[in-house]
Amino acid sequence: MKSNSRNQASLELQGRIVKALSGYYYVLPNESESQDATVQCRGRGVLKNKGITPLVGDEVVYSLTDNGEGTVERVLPRSSELIRPPVANIDVAMLVFSVTEPTLNLTLLDKFLVHIEHAEIEAVLCLSKQDLEHDGEETEAAAEAAASVNRIYSAIGYEIYGTSSRQGKGIEELQQRLQGHLAVFAGQSGVGKSSLLNAIVPGLKLETNAISNRLGRGKHTTRHVELIDIGGGGYVADTPGFSQLDFTELGIEDLGYCFREIRALSPDCKFRGCTHVQEPGCAVLSALEEGKIAPSRYENYLQFLNEMKDKKRRY
Repeated sequence: MKSNSRNQASLELQGRIVKALSGYYYVLPNESESQDATVQCRGRGVLKNKGITPLVGDEVVYSLTDNGEGTVERVLPRSSELIRPPVANIDVAMLVFSVTEPTLNLTLLDKFLVHIEHAEIEAVLCLSKQDLEHDGEETEAAAEAAASVNRIYSAIGYEIYGTSSRQGKGIEELQQRLQGHLAVFAGQSGVGKSSLLNAIVPGLKLETNAISNRLGRGKHTTRHVELIDIGGGGYVADTPGFSQLDFTELGIEDLGYCFREIRALSPDCKFRGCTHVQEPGCAVLSALEEGKIAPSRYENYLQFLNEMKDKKRRY
């Protein structure tokens, strides 16, 4: 009877997956205050049979095995889930974009925002590398890019932080914003995500790489997803960089919802299910003509809509 009681108790252990690597899940027990206390676990076979893949960020129930390792028994309900990067229970997405090297790309920024809005996660923008020295023309272009982002995206309600890892600019404000949250740092390779995390967490020493001048992008310095304790009850998922996103998870009817300004105006359109392309009485087109919607945002909406239609026709 005592043995059965011990086994039953072991099944009730709970924790969060803070790293997934080579088929192992590293679970931080709920009662632990140090990430050094993680338990190396395998997933229970029944999870695979049910088509459940544990993700970094998952709250799980696990049991201990005789060799001091553990087994993930079940995954608790998620508040959010991202497929790329594969993380769960994120409540803040920090989208990091450089004002220079690589050149700030508003189309790519909007693609990231579409995916984050679709996942119903709060998005925050971070403009990094605001310290690099260039000739006058490049410096002016970087300043103009930052001003453009601040003008367009603050108007539709996004928080924007300007940072310099080297100079420490904006680092304290960023850390305070992330306290108490489970956040993901996302953005294309080479924008300085690892450098930002190194600045936020002294002694972290994540690998960083300089930008390749020939390719205009950075090397993938992060090889797996891992939660990093940044203090104050905050964790950040450092994820592999990526430069391409498709719309596999979205339906065409979902796209307008993922643009905040279009979502707000859609109820005022004359026709239900308006695509905001050429329909009469479209509130979005009227706002565009009146200068209330940034042309770059609408152009990207049309581009993404056409991409989705082309893919649907092909498949």
